[in-house]
Amino acid sequence: MTQIIKRYPLTCILLVAIWVVCLIPVPDIKPLHGFNLLDKWTHFVMYGAFSFVWCYEFKRISWHTIVLPIVMGGMIELAQAYLTTCRSGEWADLLANSIGVFIGNGMYFLVKSQKSKVKG
Repeated sequence: MTQIIKRYPLTCILLVAIWVVCLIPVPDIKPLHGFNLLDKWTHFVMYGAFSFVWCYEFKRISWHTIVLPIVMGGMIELAQAYLTTCRSGEWADLLANSIGVFIGNGMYFLVKSQKSKVKG
């Protein structure tokens, strides 16, 4: 476990931060017409940043950097729905998480491609 933390420190910090942020009570923000876009944007950014950082520290895109964050997002939504009284799990949140994962991996691909062009 210590080796994983040393090899992927930012990824581990973001992983813990996402779990904490997603499970702590938050003030009730009145959504627009039952759909809170700020909440979805937050999920999108958190998972996009998490995936980008993981790719960066892992030095490549792999199934780990795509599938595992999406599975984690599903687990968090289930935890919110069934283990907390202050949060609710939502399919739309899982969708925002998943889109963020794909965008984060895509951003890493673009950054890595640009670095390759500059070097070569």
